[in-house]
Amino acid sequence: MGSYQFDGVTFRVYPGDHDPPHVHGRYQGVFVILELGKDRLARLAERWDAIQPSDAKKNHRRHILKVANAHFDDLMELWEEAHA
Repeated sequence: MGSYQFDGVTFRVYPGDHDPPHVHGRYQGVFVILELGKDRLARLAERWDAIQPSDAKKNHRRHILKVANAHFDDLMELWEEAHA
């Protein structure tokens, strides 16, 4: 497993995890799954467990997304290293 931490958010990538490229982000008890798009944008994954807890504060979710997009290249590199 590889991980990075930026602005209080920990991002993890699990080796052998399924496509599409994605990261697991954690910030103050909020866990999200973000897809890393070909358009170089991180987006909330379209799956039932993409946000935990489901009633997580919106400002926490926004912070994770903002940080992920600011560090998109680092996160994509982490994904590629874990799936080389």
